[in-house]
Amino acid sequence: MTHSFALHIPDAELEPEPLAPEQIVSGNPEVTGKVVWESADGRQIRGIWQITPGVVTDTEADELFVVVSGSATIDFEDGPTLRVGPGDMAVLRAGDRTTWTVHETLRKAYAISL
Repeated sequence: MTHSFALHIPDAELEPEPLAPEQIVSGNPEVTGKVVWESADGRQIRGIWQITPGVVTDTEADELFVVVSGSATIDFEDGPTLRVGPGDMAVLRAGDRTTWTVHETLRKAYAISL
């Protein structure tokens, strides 16, 4: 995008983003998302991400996100457990190894720095 814009997050159409099989711990979670802005150098990414119920693992990037709908518990290998739901903001650090237990389909708006 080369100009400012607004987007209604709950209604945004998302594209499939298949999980690697080794990330799935239990259930049949499905991920969809949409990048809505990316810096020219590719180091800053803004978007929307959604995951259906299940348990998955991930290694995080530097990210700030706000949950729009749904809920999850995020367990950190070497840290706290976060419980997030609508209206919650969270900050993840690059390299954090996490396990996401998604209770209700979770949709978030995010800003990632690489």
